[in-house]
Amino acid sequence: MRLGINLVPEDCGRTAQEAERLGFDVAAAPEGFRSDAISVLGWVAARTSRIGLLSTVIQIPARTPVAMALAAATLDGLSGGRFRLGLGISNSHVTEGWHGAPFARPLARTREYVEVVRRTLAQQPVTNEGPHYPLPLPGSDAGAFRLPGPVRSDLPVYLAAVGTRSLELAGEIADGWVGVFCSPDHAKRALDAVRTGRRRAGRDLDGFDAFVSAPAAVGEDVRAAAAPIRPYVARFMSLGDRESNFYFRLAAGMGYEKAAVEVQDRFVAGDLQGAADAVPLEFIDATSLLGPPGRISRRLTEYAAAGVTTLGISPYAGSTEERIAVLETVARAHREAGLPGREG
Repeated sequence: MRLGINLVPEDCGRTAQEAERLGFDVAAAPEGFRSDAISVLGWVAARTSRIGLLSTVIQIPARTPVAMALAAATLDGLSGGRFRLGLGISNSHVTEGWHGAPFARPLARTREYVEVVRRTLAQQPVTNEGPHYPLPLPGSDAGAFRLPGPVRSDLPVYLAAVGTRSLELAGEIADGWVGVFCSPDHAKRALDAVRTGRRRAGRDLDGFDAFVSAPAAVGEDVRAAAAPIRPYVARFMSLGDRESNFYFRLAAGMGYEKAAVEVQDRFVAGDLQGAADAVPLEFIDATSLLGPPGRISRRLTEYAAAGVTTLGISPYAGSTEERIAVLETVARAHREAGLPGREG
């Protein structure tokens, strides 16, 4: 199991450089309300030389598939072939409210989107007869375009997935999976669904990257270490209504439905601190790296045993230097656990 770093825009260049120095395999950038992933990774690409670059994840409704393929090909070329394209359908709340795009039939939409992206990167004539991204537009007299120039046609595509059907789709059509809020046990169950999708496509898990994000906070007191992670979990549990919120359903499926209801009720009422306080410590502990180095080393071993191939660390601390110290602790714990890194 390799290590990744989940970046924040404020100090992305510095932390990516330090992660590269420490032997981390990949630097990952999210996309949402604060920043886009391509800009952050472009900045990081110019300041690093070896570490991989992964979007976790670019939101499908924010760009047409051809625009996405152009951006991916450009960043991959500028970085010397280091980019991995992570995509996600987002959720109805963000898709319809933030991007003004339809959310209906998300799995079919994702499948069609990935097909057009791959066709574009393969420098084939870009046509598509599907209902979501018809190319050329019906009734148009435009011909089919083709992406010119040198392009890495096998650029890896990852899919974010939470539910069983979306996990199976990731296994079927993608080269990697991006998971979040996963305990080792949940990651193992998720990979069973991914494996089903791989079998459907006539493949196994060889070469498939299971990238799971995990917050990390170092300290002797586990409860104190979890405190800065609470608002992050509360926000994701409270996105949209309970039926359409993947993260709410995930927490409920892990046995925390009663607590998740309280978190969302408090958050919607504007009681952000109360929502954060209502997040169960057990949920944070199960899905994070918390505590002293020895405890973190044991949890890394559990993730590796579950089949996670890259653990994306989100260091929680008050400053850039403190976040780098978290990365150093995790890297040391990773070595002490005997797990291979980029060089191993």
